Amino acid sequence: MNALHRDFGDPRVARAMLAPESWFQTLPRALQIELAWRVQPRYLRAGERLCARGDPSDGFYGLSDGILRIGSTGDGGEALLAMVQPPHWFGELGLFDGAPRTHDVHAETDVVLLHLPQNAMLAVLEREPEGWRHLGRMLAGKMRSVFVSFEQMQMLPPRARVARRLVMMAADHQVDRPTLRRELVLSQEQLARMLSLSRQTVNEVLAGLEADGLIRRRRRVIELLDPGRLQKDDAGSSSSGVTTAEAVGRPVDKPVDKLVDKPVDKV
Repeated sequence: MNALHRDFGDPRVARAMLAPESWFQTLPRALQIELAWRVQPRYLRAGERLCARGDPSDGFYGLSDGILRIGSTGDGGEALLAMVQPPHWFGELGLFDGAPRTHDVHAETDVVLLHLPQNAMLAVLEREPEGWRHLGRMLAGKMRSVFVSFEQMQMLPPRARVARRLVMMAADHQVDRPTLRRELVLSQEQLARMLSLSRQTVNEVLAGLEADGLIRRRRRVIELLDPGRLQKDDAGSSSSGVTTAEAVGRPVDKPVDKLVDKPVDKV
């Protein structure tokens, strides 16, 4: 049997490997087969925690179905850093340094994962050292996104910040895969928390983007109608009625706006 088409008894399981836009599909065939024989399905219920900050690195994960919430929890509540959708791969940082997890990861919905345990993954990489280069490229893509996010928080007005974050989430750090996801499953409140903006401001910005034909909103779904135009959208904040504080990325009203856009996906 072809390792990439193992019978897991659940057609959702292999999506992280087989989806054309997946990082996994950029790997050499030999490495794909090595990894495919060793992946183990894992299921989480909505609200269940996959890992917490400080947990030992237990391997590499591919998200095949559902949505994961990445954040950190403190005395002030949860700082929401990212909402990730399939086919997203993560956990590579721990393969490089063996250090504990840096963030909490919870299932936002019921979730199906592919898990490559730490020892199994390291054994494959010892036999196929080219895999380190592919992991490094994925990590470099995520770090670029972190730098871009930080710049956006400091420099961009809310409309451009929202537009570019939507495009970034649609791309989801995929390497050499120009196709963008067209639908993002997240609420306006979650988007506001990721961007350190008030929910009212995000609602006004999204309404403006929708009026311009760039997005369409449904309940907990934002559909990207024209990702190319959305990516280039750098309209100022004058049409959204936002304050000067918001335009330069400073907190504006409620505790949600005190959240900082921190590096993501190093989990």
